[in-house]
Amino acid sequence: MNLLISIVVLGLCHTLNYPTASGSVEEGLGRPFILDSIDEAKRLVDEAYLYSRQESLARVRKDTYIKPSDKLRLLKQPSRKTRSAVRAADYLEQTLRIIADKTRHAHKRSINATELISPNELRMIERLTGCAAQVQPPSCRTTPNVNKYRTANSVCNNRKNPLLGAANTPLASWLPTIYEDGISQPVGWNPGRLHNGVSLPLVRLVSNQILSMQDADAKGDSEYTHLVTFFGQWNDHDLSFTPFSPSIRSFSSGIDCDASCEQSEPCFPIRIPNGDPRISRNSCIPVFRSAPTCGSGNTAFMFGGTPNVRQQINSLTAFLDVGQLYGSDQGLARELRDLSNDKGRLLVNDRFQDNGRDLLPFTKVASNMCSTRNRILNTTGLPEVPCFIAGDVRVDENIALTSLHTLFMREHNRLADILRVLNPHWSSETLYQEARKIMGAYHQIIVIRDYLPHIVGPDAIKKLLGPYPGYNPNIDPSIANVFATAAYRFAHVTIQPLVFRVDENFENHPKFPSVPLYEAFFSPWRVVFEGGIDPLIRGLISRPAKLNQQNHMLVNALRERLFAFTSHIALDLASLNMQRSRDHGLQGYTAWRKFCNLSEPRNQAELATVLNNTDLARRLLEHYKTPANIDVWLAGIAEPFVPGGRVGPLFSCLIGTQFQKIRLGDRLWWEKPGVFTRTQRASLASVSLARIICDNTGVKRVPANPFRFSSSKNFVDCNEIPQIDLTPWIDAGMIK
Repeated sequence: MNLLISIVVLGLCHTLNYPTASGSVEEGLGRPFILDSIDEAKRLVDEAYLYSRQESLARVRKDTYIKPSDKLRLLKQPSRKTRSAVRAADYLEQTLRIIADKTRHAHKRSINATELISPNELRMIERLTGCAAQVQPPSCRTTPNVNKYRTANSVCNNRKNPLLGAANTPLASWLPTIYEDGISQPVGWNPGRLHNGVSLPLVRLVSNQILSMQDADAKGDSEYTHLVTFFGQWNDHDLSFTPFSPSIRSFSSGIDCDASCEQSEPCFPIRIPNGDPRISRNSCIPVFRSAPTCGSGNTAFMFGGTPNVRQQINSLTAFLDVGQLYGSDQGLARELRDLSNDKGRLLVNDRFQDNGRDLLPFTKVASNMCSTRNRILNTTGLPEVPCFIAGDVRVDENIALTSLHTLFMREHNRLADILRVLNPHWSSETLYQEARKIMGAYHQIIVIRDYLPHIVGPDAIKKLLGPYPGYNPNIDPSIANVFATAAYRFAHVTIQPLVFRVDENFENHPKFPSVPLYEAFFSPWRVVFEGGIDPLIRGLISRPAKLNQQNHMLVNALRERLFAFTSHIALDLASLNMQRSRDHGLQGYTAWRKFCNLSEPRNQAELATVLNNTDLARRLLEHYKTPANIDVWLAGIAEPFVPGGRVGPLFSCLIGTQFQKIRLGDRLWWEKPGVFTRTQRASLASVSLARIICDNTGVKRVPANPFRFSSSKNFVDCNEIPQIDLTPWIDAGMIK
């Protein structure tokens, strides 16, 4: 059951107080009733969580084939403090659902929520479910070095509003959400519900009809390398992670979301259309709703007493702080550090090396998630390895992403080693924090200066990301729902069907050939046993990204074989993206065009003009009937590129706006006076991704701009690329 205010407040059962003539309730529901409801909710949620965790772990620890849906669910589970925040939100939701169930038949008319529950009872529910603690800002006065170093979760970046941009806070809504019940019910939840006068199409049908392509038709981008694609994924994992609900069964009905195609919170399965080429009509793709934040999507009593629709939680920080390397949780950040010495380094693998260079450490969680070697190679008895661990759980999602995690882990340790030579009196903590701070600056520079111009185009850069104007504490840097759920997923259509591996001469590797993308998922053993990261890095910088074309959008490895090695049970990334937009209540295409001051196509002719494609406009409206209903991710990737970019005008606006807010709202941005010294800023400005590759791999020649595609004949020797000067960090006068 969804927690509509109108349901929560339908009336009072015979055990409760009735409203007075003026409409107010003198005593509320009563403390015993509230306490019983909270206890019942906690028991129900705790049982569902325990069952779900035990069942999920059992599935990925078994020796038989692990379903793609099980991999995705475990990958998207909240952990640590995020799990506590989500549990509190579920306690609150289920408390109110139970109250609604117990009171729904007592009255025929709707009663306001504040009439049903007294203010004291509202505060009690908030406190006893744990939601009060989740939204209570901490004191920054007791946080050590808060003016010099970032906290792991970015609490206190904004001194006036310590939770702004911090981990485990809501995604931002740049436009009002459009839930079908006005509060939390996903778009498309009720099949007969009309939107702009028409029904929405099934997302899988749209995926089949609009996005399908043959991998052989993938065309290489003549301007940009495959690094653009996977650096985008690397960067995305610094900014947002929206976990699923931890429960795999319905709170209200108890059905298992994997065993039924019924829609019942948190189960939101993707229904399969007639004639689907891969999946039987009577089945579905299991999908779990994204976890809500505390107090959202249920009542009007949280956050100042105004109606508060469901909003999703972002477990990462909103800042370019390399959280995917270091972790956005203090506990995880500490686990990733090598505390066995005073060198300030990150942990490395204690079992294997990569041609004498370090690899990421293995997770200690028992699982067969990454035991894919024998299955892929159709062998038995070859040694398997665990998954790698990093600051972001998605490190093992594919081996190209794993190679970037490894590269930047090595760069942190290289910096820490140099700083230790320059400042032998520095403590392990100072070495770690200073290297981390430099790494954050590196990424801020590389993303804004080198990466984004290729994506959003020079016009958006000039308009939104020109010369640094300074810090503005009134800017909310929080990651927008539309950015995380739609716009920054543009790179899905730039992924090639292969993960390229090449040798020292930038030819196809004779021993370790390129890997089909669907065989690169959850395969850390390929890094360990098949040549390390050098062949992968060379492939990223010397092979083109896939060129997004309106008639060839998403390769089969993502649309038909996601997280699987047998196609009939795999996931569909296109369908997942659109279903997630509907789960999050994102408005349709034209609303976001209006947000960006772009034209709003109203019919097929106007849509054809915007897309510069009459046939695509016709096919889209065959399914959606009106441009206003088109799922924003689909419409965004369908737009022709802006000049000099690789997204259309809508996504150029949304992506550029998000990074503008990230930069303006970051008190510790590298260009802000006082964060670094003038001479340090001058050194940092010379950073190049090419130099980082040279310093941390066996690659000897690189393109000066690794994002630009060119012949390897034009590559430069590593000794021609300047190294960053770290002498401005010498601090002989003060022991830290």
